[in-house]
Amino acid sequence: NRTRFFVPLGLAAWFREAGIDNVVELDWGQQAEFGPLTFHCVPAQHFSARSLRDMNAVHWCSWVMETPGGKVFFSCDTGYSPDARDIGKGLGPFRLSLLPIGGYQPRWFMGDMHVNPHEAVRMHRDLHSEQSLGMHWGTFKLTDEPMGEPPLFLSRALKEAAVPAEEFQVLKIGETRVFP
Repeated sequence: NRTRFFVPLGLAAWFREAGIDNVVELDWGQQAEFGPLTFHCVPAQHFSARSLRDMNAVHWCSWVMETPGGKVFFSCDTGYSPDARDIGKGLGPFRLSLLPIGGYQPRWFMGDMHVNPHEAVRMHRDLHSEQSLGMHWGTFKLTDEPMGEPPLFLSRALKEAAVPAEEFQVLKIGETRVFP
């Protein structure tokens, strides 16, 4: 049973050049099955590039995974857009959503590509997510906010939006969680 790679439109060639041929390339709105799982490639708002010559040559995406235990949304990096509301209406509700909470300062530069904690709470609601986990923070110094700020900012955003803290949690670095 070989690992299968699901990638957005434009990336399969890179994998094949690297000697990886067990790759499924999907455009936004397409889906593929792998055993009991169904993977949906859905829009995300972010640029793609690895050099100055390949700006936006491939899609950036988020993923919806339909599992026997429920639907999971994995946002990858994204700025806030109506896509979350549309995904929630079309594919939700979600048992679990993995949403970014860091990499957001300064807003004039990062706002189109990375949600801040207030926008992550809005995405949680737009997606009709039963449970969300904050990700994309604290790994390395990417942007201007302090490394430990995103979870604190998320806590404040949840209170302001009257969303119970247990609905949208942040794991401690290295912590694991089982969702029965």
